[in-house]
Amino acid sequence: MSSSVERALQILVELASGPATISELGRRLDVHRTTSLRLLRTLEEEHFVRRMDDGRYRIGPRMTSLAQVALEGLDIRAAAAGHIRDLGAACGHTVHLAAREGRAMVYLDKVESRHAVRMYSRIGAPAPLHATGVGKAVLAGMPQEERDVLLGEPPYDRCTPSTRTTREELAADLAEVAERGWALDDFEHEEFIHCIAAPVRDASGTATAAVSVSAPNLVLDRAQLLDLVPGLLQTAAAISEELGWSGRG
Repeated sequence: MSSSVERALQILVELASGPATISELGRRLDVHRTTSLRLLRTLEEEHFVRRMDDGRYRIGPRMTSLAQVALEGLDIRAAAAGHIRDLGAACGHTVHLAAREGRAMVYLDKVESRHAVRMYSRIGAPAPLHATGVGKAVLAGMPQEERDVLLGEPPYDRCTPSTRTTREELAADLAEVAERGWALDDFEHEEFIHCIAAPVRDASGTATAAVSVSAPNLVLDRAQLLDLVPGLLQTAAAISEELGWSGRG
């Protein structure tokens, strides 16, 4: 990559975090003022940046439109595919990618476990929001009013003896999920399957989907499952970055 192209890209990255003067950009990037000015003028001619009345520069309309086109063209399944396969290869257990569709989570992709005992989930199948790790990972970021609309009036459907069926039980669980950044399905959907899940965020920071690692308790005990949380969180963050989330805010 030529030095001019590299510096122009660095300028765009800097301006993405807020307007800046020529001098400020020069200091941040260790670039001479005349070089910064030359690059900014070129970017301005192509509408990638715009000079404001106070002399500062900001991201221009062409950059904004390109970003919008790129985000609209993103396919979450394609964006996540490599990441969930890497996670599956690293942990050896079932990995799911799921997204909210109306009042349910729908499995978009799956990496099978390497173990003989496997889950019978299938791509395209719906799963309850309140009783799954992926569902709780998405619900935890929502206002209570929005959750109530999606879940309807309690008691919520009981899938196993461990399912949270009251608003109070679920709200307490979701508060913990929001605080720690990941969800635990403690045999709430299937009696012998437990799972951890983390939210996947879009460019706005909204949790629109989730990724999970699931295993039967015969294969993986609670402590071993929780040991996989760091890798799960790294995978969810990588997929979110693919979808345009900066990790800020």
